[in-house]
Amino acid sequence: MPVIVVESPGLLTTVQDLGRPGYGHLGVAPAGAADPVALRVGNALVGNPPDAAALEMTLAGGRFLLPEGAAVALTGADGGPVLSGQPAPMWATVEVRPGERLAVGAARAGARCYLSVRGGIRVPLFLGSASTQLACGLGGFCGRRLQRGDVLEIGAAEGGYECRRLSARALGHFAPANTLRVTAGPEWERFDAGAREAFLAQAWRVTADSDRAGLRLAGARLETSGFERMITEGVDLGSIQVPPSGQPIILFVEQQTTGGYPRIGVVASVDLWRVGQLRPGDEVRFSLVDLEEAVRLIREQEQLLASEEFLFGE
Repeated sequence: MPVIVVESPGLLTTVQDLGRPGYGHLGVAPAGAADPVALRVGNALVGNPPDAAALEMTLAGGRFLLPEGAAVALTGADGGPVLSGQPAPMWATVEVRPGERLAVGAARAGARCYLSVRGGIRVPLFLGSASTQLACGLGGFCGRRLQRGDVLEIGAAEGGYECRRLSARALGHFAPANTLRVTAGPEWERFDAGAREAFLAQAWRVTADSDRAGLRLAGARLETSGFERMITEGVDLGSIQVPPSGQPIILFVEQQTTGGYPRIGVVASVDLWRVGQLRPGDEVRFSLVDLEEAVRLIREQEQLLASEEFLFGE
């Protein structure tokens, strides 16, 4: 069985796939790749199913030995990858020869880089998913971040593949952007006009205490009076809660599944991958769209991700 040997795990590297949605009623967050678009493209580049497990590296990558070699792809944040001393391309199929080492450095922009390998990372599934949920120690490789000396099995690959790279058109379309489209949250109308205007008008700064559970934002305080008696209820991925501090929190892939803070907005599904590429210090703005537009946008994105010509054409 071919393997990947972790010689250096970087800042935070975990095994992730497309997550385990549908278990919120059991208190289990979806987890999965913070940038599912990068994961899906990486898998397409090496001939894997879209949900094959890969390595997610946060802010700073790592160094990996592939004793038997493999076809791999690096997508997402550019960490200046190097293969056996030579620069390796991002967003392209890379053939690693037996015994070669792949190193990924600090992300130049964005937050997360994905290493997809033909055959996927083979780990035991929890609730049908290989994704790691760090807070609960579930899934992935032993339920934790990777450590030096870890040896991960590579799964068996089916069918053929061809070496290719993401098209310039697709790269432009999926370039990170710091404006997130949002729909009105369940409590939108209960916020006063001043709070709603301030939420949309200002640039919010991503703070250093953000993680996969939630991105905490700093800016001019939003007024939250009148919400003191809210009852805790289920919350969705991408919900933007406003606690008494008046500083919004974007609930993310390892979110808690219930909450009692008012939700001023919900990040549209089409832009959830952009949340995964925000890093501390980044500024982010919100643009309000209605549900009809949000549905149209995610359908359009899914069509693009299903189009071989769009992804890999000239």
